[in-house]
Amino acid sequence: MLTELRRQVGDALAEALDEAGYDADPDLEDPPEGVDADIASPVAFKLSGDPTAIADELASAVSLDDRPLIGWVGTQGPYLNFRASELYFERVLGSATDDGYPTLPEKDETIVLEHTSANPTGPLHIGRARNPVIGDSLARVMRAAGYDVTVEYYVNDMGRQVATITWALDEFDEDDVADLDGRDKGDHDVVRYYRRANEVLEGEEGEEYAERAEREIDELLQALEDGEEGALEHVGETVDRCLEGQLESLERLGASYDGFVRESGYVLDGTVDGVASRLKADSRSYEEDDAYALDLTDWGIDKELVFVRADGTSLYTTRDIAYHIDKFERSDRAVDVLGEDHKLQARQLAAALDALGYDRDPESVFYSFVSLPEGQMSTREGNVVNLDDLLDEAVDRARAEIEKRADDRDRDVDEVEETARAVGIGAVRYDIVARQPQKSITFRWDEALNFDGQHAPYVQYVGARASGIGQKTDAKPADPSDAVAELEAPEERALIRKIGELSAVVEDSADELAPHRLATYSRELAERFNEFYRDCPVMNADEDTKRARLALVTASRVAIERSLGLIGVETPEAM
Repeated sequence: MLTELRRQVGDALAEALDEAGYDADPDLEDPPEGVDADIASPVAFKLSGDPTAIADELASAVSLDDRPLIGWVGTQGPYLNFRASELYFERVLGSATDDGYPTLPEKDETIVLEHTSANPTGPLHIGRARNPVIGDSLARVMRAAGYDVTVEYYVNDMGRQVATITWALDEFDEDDVADLDGRDKGDHDVVRYYRRANEVLEGEEGEEYAERAEREIDELLQALEDGEEGALEHVGETVDRCLEGQLESLERLGASYDGFVRESGYVLDGTVDGVASRLKADSRSYEEDDAYALDLTDWGIDKELVFVRADGTSLYTTRDIAYHIDKFERSDRAVDVLGEDHKLQARQLAAALDALGYDRDPESVFYSFVSLPEGQMSTREGNVVNLDDLLDEAVDRARAEIEKRADDRDRDVDEVEETARAVGIGAVRYDIVARQPQKSITFRWDEALNFDGQHAPYVQYVGARASGIGQKTDAKPADPSDAVAELEAPEERALIRKIGELSAVVEDSADELAPHRLATYSRELAERFNEFYRDCPVMNADEDTKRARLALVTASRVAIERSLGLIGVETPEAM
C-alpha cells in the first residue's frame, strides 16, 4: 500500500514542480524519526533560491484531487511532508487480510536467476549456505514484486572433479574408501571416493599409480569434450548421484528450482566451439603453448582469460559464457548469486561477453562466507560442517527450547516436531539472510535461536501470538472503515503504518537485490506489534474496540507471515 501512496505523492509533487517551472524529480524519502509524516521530500534543496520559500511554494501548488491516499501536505523548513489519509489506513487493514498481501503490479520483465550450482563433488557445507538462502529469498521477493522469475541450477557435468570421482567409483570398492559420517546420501557417498582419488593423485600410493590415474582421468575428460555418449552417460550417473543428495539438503532448507541446465549441453550443441571460434577471432586473443587466451587489459583486468586448454578442451568459464549467452536470449535480465571468491571470474565473464558484442552484463550478488566461532573451514582439509549436520542441529536445539518452554502443556508429538523443524530451519535461514550479503557471518547458536532477541524465533513467536489471539474469542474483526475509526492510539497507528510499508519493502528489496531488508522489516513489525499488544488490550476492551483491534491483529498476523515467508521462514501457529 505504501507503494501506491508513494506513487500518488510523486505524481502530485511532480505536477507542482512542473507548474512552478522547476525542472527536478520529486525526490521522495522516509521522514526522519519524530517527524509526523509518512513521506518527505528534500527537493527544495536542489532548486535555485531560498529552499524554505520554495518548499512553501510547492506545498501550496500540490493538488490532492484524485489522490485519495494523501491526507495532508505541509512543510518543515525546506522539507515537504505528506501524511496518509484515513482511507489509506482503511485500505491497509483491508488488503492485509489477504494471504497474498501485498499485491504489486506485474512487470513486463523476465529474469533468469541462477544460484547455488555447487560442484557435484560432495555434500553442501555451511560455508556456502548463503548461496541457496540468498538466491531462494531473492526469487521469492522478485516474484512478489511482479517479475517473471525462472530459477536455475547450473550442473557441472564436464569438469575434472566429476571425472575424478567417476574414475574413483570405477576403481575402488566400498571397502576401499573411508566411511566419513555414516549418512546414507549420494552426496556424502561420492565425497569419500573423491578424497580417496586425491590420495592417489597426490602420490601417496606411488608415482606410477598416480600417473595412470591422471592419464585415465584425462582420457575421460577428452571423451566428454568429444561428446562420446557412453562417457557422458557414465559421468552423468556420478553427477546425478551427488546432485540428488544435494537437492535433498536444499529442499530441507526450503530452496527450489525451476530447471537444471547441464554444461554438457553447450558442448554437445556446438555452442562452446562457437564461443571459442569467436573469441579466437578477436584481435586481443592470442595463442601460447597451444592454449588460447583473451587479453583483458582493455577491461582493466590484469589476468587474461584462458578459454581453450593446450589439449583442445574447453574450460568452465568458456562453458559459462555459452550458458550466459543462452540466458540473454531467454530473458531480459540474468542474475547470479556468487561467493566473493568468484569476483574475478565474474569480471572476466562480463569482459568476454562484451568482446563477443553483448551490451549487457549479468547482475551479480556476491556474498561472504559463513563460519563458526571455532574458525574458518577448508573443504580440501575436510575441516567442514556439512549443511545436513547444521540443519539437524538446528532442529534438535529448537525442539529442546520448545519443550523447555512448554511447561506442563500437553503437546502433540507431531506438532512439536513440526514446530521444531519450522523454528530450527527458520533460524538458520533468517540468521543468514538478515545480514547484507557482502558482510561476513559467524553463526552462533545462542543468537540464531534466541526467542527474545532480533532473530527468527522472536518474530515467529510474535506471529504465533497474533494467531492465538484470534483463536481465543468468537468476536469477529471489524470491517476496515469501522476499525480505523476506533484505532486512534499512537501504537495502533504506528502498527498500521508498519503493515502498510510491506509493499514498499518488497519493491525496494527486489530493485536493490537485497532480501535482507525483509528480515529487518519483519523484526521491526514484530516490535511494533509487541508495543501495541502491551499498551492496547484486545480481549479486555469494550466490544467495538475489541473488534477493531482484532482487525489489526489479523492484518499483523498476515504481514508477519508474509514478510517471513518471502525469506523462506515459516510461522508456526503455536510455539
